[in-house]
Amino acid sequence: MRKDEIAAAQAYVRLLEATRAALADPDDAPLYIPLLASPMAEADEALRGAGLSGNEERLFSLVRALRPSLTGSER
Repeated sequence: MRKDEIAAAQAYVRLLEATRAALADPDDAPLYIPLLASPMAEADEALRGAGLSGNEERLFSLVRALRPSLTGSER
């Protein structure tokens, strides 16, 4: 794994966690959705920089390697 790939996978995980938090309470979601702009931009830039835009198979492979609990790979 290259450093830029690790950074991209970590940015994706942060976006995923931020999205889950923002949508945890449907009543408050409209309030928090705008806060996802920054993590989305970060993930987008990191994916492009690592050459992972459009390469979901490689991205998810990296995410599984970093955080198996997100994908159920630890079973």
